[in-house]
Amino acid sequence: MDAVTGATGLLGNALVRELNLRGRDVRALVRTTSKISCINGCDIEIVYGDVLDYASLISAFKGAENVYHLASEVSIMPGSNKRLREINLKGTENVINACLECGVKRLIYTSSIHAFRENNKGEIIDESLSFDVKNPMGLYNRTKAQASLYVAEAVKKGLDAVILCPTAIIGPYDFKVSNLGSMFIDYCNRRQKIIIDGAYDFVDVRDVAAGHVLAAEKGKPGESYILSGHRLTIADLMLQLEAITGIPAPGLKLPYWLAMAVAFVSPIYYKLSGSKPVFTIFSLKTVKSNSFISHEKASAQLGYNPRSIKQTLEENIKWFRDNDYL
Repeated sequence: MDAVTGATGLLGNALVRELNLRGRDVRALVRTTSKISCINGCDIEIVYGDVLDYASLISAFKGAENVYHLASEVSIMPGSNKRLREINLKGTENVINACLECGVKRLIYTSSIHAFRENNKGEIIDESLSFDVKNPMGLYNRTKAQASLYVAEAVKKGLDAVILCPTAIIGPYDFKVSNLGSMFIDYCNRRQKIIIDGAYDFVDVRDVAAGHVLAAEKGKPGESYILSGHRLTIADLMLQLEAITGIPAPGLKLPYWLAMAVAFVSPIYYKLSGSKPVFTIFSLKTVKSNSFISHEKASAQLGYNPRSIKQTLEENIKWFRDNDYL
């Protein structure tokens, strides 16, 4: 039996589906406030609780062979965020201790590509880089780096665990609408009017889910694996969306200095409107950062093989259309 935290998120519900396809029994830790419609029809046992509620973790992990710890607080907004520290740090500590107490065979921890120290532009980002707990990019990056080190330290104490670091996740089953999903919806509804220079690595959520199962089966204890996909410039991403939807790509490109000025004040708009943050200083710096990211280690050791970005984008847009998000 496999236990999953964060099962109602984009990656979480994709992983539940992947485990179901492979005939695995699944137990999902779900908060009482979470909408579980995204996992309706999945063959799972639900345990209500929270990564900050240690007793609920014991209930969820008892008898589990593998624990997939996906639950995480994600924020691209500036400033301090108490929940980031609580969920990403204390929550991960609780998961580690509960795994040890319950005798879990293997913990598969979902970190982030943002946990790594950034190297120079043009150089390849791979698992040889260290986790950077002083990352200047933001608190999210620092908490994921610190949590990854918690897991690495637990391995030294006898826990069998692997650490997975996905890049920018996109794809179907985006029920809650992720930040990138929101950008795709805006494009299809003709609200995407401008672009900026930059690039990033995008990966299909189904490939990341499959990578998690491969890591449970084949990963080496204590190792980290990058689950990346394909690097695209923002301009190329828009052209791919144009080819899929027939909607013309934005022709207006903001200069970097003006984009930074807009990003500086954008959090005020997002807070007042309640809309999903897309264009912030964090996201702007991300697409301007080094995005040459290698999944060679995961491919060689796990058999990880991400599908084409064209297929991902086509099926992502189709899923939004079929589920009435457009």
